[in-house]
Amino acid sequence: MPSKKVQLAQNTAHKERLGFRLDQQTKELIERAARLESRKLTDFCVAVLTYAAQRTIAQHETLMLSDLDRQVFFDTLMRPPQASERLERALAEHKRRIIS
Repeated sequence: MPSKKVQLAQNTAHKERLGFRLDQQTKELIERAARLESRKLTDFCVAVLTYAAQRTIAQHETLMLSDLDRQVFFDTLMRPPQASERLERALAEHKRRIIS
């Protein structure tokens, strides 16, 4: 269900518009849900769409690793590989340019 963050967003001035068409059955379903929560249809739709958008974004921004991937990642953090000669030269050149 929508969080307080979603409800707070509803209190801001509405300047933008979003319109779409849907079939009668879907509209009746949404209207019924809004009535069950004692909310205006627009307020209900904004809250639910905002909640769904936040969840979708969070799911896409979250990296899911397998147990093996997680182990390799943490092992690499704890025991990083030795820097190659090429990397050492690049780092030295970078430091020279930044310090100069």
